[in-house]
Amino acid sequence: MNERKMKILELLKEDARRSADLIATMLDEPVAEVKQEIAEMEEDHIIVKYATVVNWSKVEDEKVTALIEVQITPERGRGFEGIAERIYLYPEVKSVYLMSGAYDLLVEVQGKTLKDVASFVSNKLSPIDAVLSTKTFFILKKYKQDGIIFEEHEDDHRLLISP
Repeated sequence: MNERKMKILELLKEDARRSADLIATMLDEPVAEVKQEIAEMEEDHIIVKYATVVNWSKVEDEKVTALIEVQITPERGRGFEGIAERIYLYPEVKSVYLMSGAYDLLVEVQGKTLKDVASFVSNKLSPIDAVLSTKTFFILKKYKQDGIIFEEHEDDHRLLISP
């Protein structure tokens, strides 16, 4: 991938609302070429989607998010692919990652309540034949996601006292 495409991706990752005109100005590149590069990356599925990062703790309609470690038995001929696909097709599932280490998949699930997430694990995820075990961790607070810090921190204005 050329350097210009990498710079365009970095600028769009910082703020997906940036127009091709603004990106061209920021990079001192011709607008037509930047538009072409973006179109190519969309067609090649390098750019898959433009998304908004929401701090749900600031919204009254909060959601419960859990990370679930899943140990599975891989399928003959397909490995982890078929099971991962079966899991990621559920609407509650936001992300699925193949992992190295003590478990095979890391599944991110969202629900309206803790009970919704628990129900998903017990009624949909655990009954899958290839699933050997699950371990669920509820996210209590997000401090940073995708490089974005959610809480503004205040500087410490106390005076330093030395002996």
